[in-house]
Amino acid sequence: MNLDFSYMIEVLPAILKYIPITLLMAIIAMIIAVAIGLALALVYKTNFKILIYAANVYISFFRAIPMLVQLFLIYYGLPQLFPVFTKLDAVTAAIIGLGFKQAAFLAEIFRAAFASVEKGQLEACLAGGMSKFQAYRRIILPQALRNALPGTGNTFISLIKETSLAFTLGVVEIFAEAKMQASNSFRYFEAYLTVALVYWAIIVVYTYVQKLIEKYLDRPYKT
Repeated sequence: MNLDFSYMIEVLPAILKYIPITLLMAIIAMIIAVAIGLALALVYKTNFKILIYAANVYISFFRAIPMLVQLFLIYYGLPQLFPVFTKLDAVTAAIIGLGFKQAAFLAEIFRAAFASVEKGQLEACLAGGMSKFQAYRRIILPQALRNALPGTGNTFISLIKETSLAFTLGVVEIFAEAKMQASNSFRYFEAYLTVALVYWAIIVVYTYVQKLIEKYLDRPYKT
C-alpha cells in the first residue's frame, strides 16, 4: 500500500492549527441559526399572516439555494447592494451565509418540536393564571428545546462540515490548509485523509458531548 503515514503525521500539526477558526465559524453561525430558526418557528404560533408568509418565503429560499451560491451572493452581492457591507470580510460572510441557511432547517425542526408538546399544557398554564409568554418560557419552550436537541445537533454537525466551503472565499480553515499542503507536496491522498480524520475526531467528540447533554436533560423525565 502506497500510503505515507509519516507525511500524515508531519502535516497534522499544520491542519490542527486551524481548528479554532473552523469551530469559531461553526459556533457563531449556529448561534445565528438558532436565534433566527426559533423566531421563525414562533411566527407560526401567531395569527399574523404577513409574518407567516414572510417566514415561508425565507425558509423556501434558503433551503433551495446551494450553500456555495449563498456564500457568493453574500460575499460578492451584499457590498454591491448595500455600501455599508463594502468592508465585509470573508470569515464574516461565511458565518452569515452558514447561519442564514441552517436557520431555515432549524425552523422546521423547532416547529416539529413545538408540535410535539401537548396543547393541553398551554391551556392548563393559561387556566392556572400564567400569561402566554410565561407559559412558553417556563413550560412549553424547555420541553420543545429538549425534543429538538437531536435534530439541532445534526444541524451543528452539518455546519462543522460546511465550514470547508469557506475556503472558496479565501478563508484558511482546516480543509483549506490540507488543500495547500497537498498542492505543495503532491501527497493529495495523505493530506485529504488526514483532514478527514480530523473532521471525524471533531464530530466524535461533539457527539459524545451531545449525548451527555441529552442524558442530563432526560433526568427529570426518568422515574
